[in-house]
Amino acid sequence: MLYLLSQYILDWAHGSEWESRLAFLRLFKYITVRSAGAAITSLVFCWWLGPGVIRWLKAQRFGQEYADKAQEAGVQHVVDKKGTPTMGGILIVLSLVLSTMLWAQWNAQVELTMLSVLVLAGLGFYDDYAKILKQSGGGTPPRVKLITQFALAIFVGIYLWNLPAKSELHLLGVKSVWHSNLVSTLMLPFYKYPLHIGAVFGVIIVALAIVGSSNAVNLTDGLDGLATGCTLIVGFVFLFFTYLAGNIKAAAYLQIPYVAGAGELTVFCAALLGAGLGFLWFNCHPAQVFMGDTGSLALGGAFGIVAVLIHQPFVLVIAGGVFVAEAVSVILQKGWFKFTRIRTGTGQRIFLMAPLHHHFQKKGWHESQVVMRFFILCVLCAVVALATLKLR
Repeated sequence: MLYLLSQYILDWAHGSEWESRLAFLRLFKYITVRSAGAAITSLVFCWWLGPGVIRWLKAQRFGQEYADKAQEAGVQHVVDKKGTPTMGGILIVLSLVLSTMLWAQWNAQVELTMLSVLVLAGLGFYDDYAKILKQSGGGTPPRVKLITQFALAIFVGIYLWNLPAKSELHLLGVKSVWHSNLVSTLMLPFYKYPLHIGAVFGVIIVALAIVGSSNAVNLTDGLDGLATGCTLIVGFVFLFFTYLAGNIKAAAYLQIPYVAGAGELTVFCAALLGAGLGFLWFNCHPAQVFMGDTGSLALGGAFGIVAVLIHQPFVLVIAGGVFVAEAVSVILQKGWFKFTRIRTGTGQRIFLMAPLHHHFQKKGWHESQVVMRFFILCVLCAVVALATLKLR
């Protein structure tokens, strides 16, 4: 919006005495300027709207009145979180959407990303509301959530399949250009040549990236500030990747695919960082509000589609290593329990408790220790993900 407004004013002032006076509006052409503006705007929105949203959630009794998993499992030194408002993801999504609308130049990539955020936020809101009604933590049946997520992901994949786009890759001075869609070609970390996987496999990868990332972030959201902080770290990685993918000179130098229009996703990632920082102000221990599924499903899905749009879904696996570990711990725990119950009649566990952060709580780690140590691991994963830009 601000970009279009600035260009309209510059065109109006062209050739007049106002042209030199309004020259500063040319700054809005630069993605770096608009990204900084988006981050600051979403941060301010979050701080400004936060107290009011929290009061509204309390007034509506949208709080967690049931014991969380750690309390039910008898974990020691756990702060009682009953009554803490949930659905705080509304604050993140609202700040993110408003800021992106103001600062981004809208294109198909931005629109699809925003669509994913809004649909998954709606799904998460419904799930949070169902938990509040039941007051047992049950929520929406997993089957319903998965059907909705896969329906969205397949729609995005098919849309990208039919969306004409151009990507370029420069290798040793030779430019490789493919005029196709954004799903049939991807890059592997530490490998500099593109893989042409075809549209069908491309749609499958799109679906797995969006659904997997959405649920992985959702599973990580179990301790004060944990999912929010890890989201900020991963978002910082994709801030760099989207900017480089949208800059033809930088992409050529690093030998990564240049995707026209991907630079506008940098503005989205910057807005996400600002919203995340603003929300962490209220979500740090002891949390005044939880993001709930409203925020975690939306943010995870956003990472999935952003990674797909720049041909880097496997970089997300590395950068989001903590998210992956949390999801894998749940899959292994449930799978091994069912397998051993069938084989021996008694289900056995691999971890003391899943997701993984609760396992370490059961081992005696304080909540703040788990969160900070997971942050450290997430930073290490982010460094490895950024290293893939050169180590190929």
